[in-house]
Amino acid sequence: MDESGNNVVTGALLVVAGAILGAGVALLIAPQSGRETRKDIARYARKTRRKVEGAAGEVVGSVAEMADAVEEKAEELLDKGKDLAKESREAVLSALDEGQERLGRQRDRLAKLFGV
Repeated sequence: MDESGNNVVTGALLVVAGAILGAGVALLIAPQSGRETRKDIARYARKTRRKVEGAAGEVVGSVAEMADAVEEKAEELLDKGKDLAKESREAVLSALDEGQERLGRQRDRLAKLFGV
């Protein structure tokens, strides 16, 4: 995962941790009734959930972009590999043809030399 993806995940975790700590502090120092406190906590939880969902959406987007980039690079490397294999095959076949020609010429020379 790239640095921006790590920042998004870290930010989301900090938001969740802040929400939990904030709710705990609110319970301890709140000068209001339990009903009001529960409403405040529920409201804060909804806000936090929306923030976390937004951060999760960003992470999903980043992962999708990274997957696309990896796919493109893999296709590019595969194409290069195919080209290299084709070039290598052609070079080997060319070397074999040249070797056969040289062997034929040497055979002809030896045949002339020994009168065969």
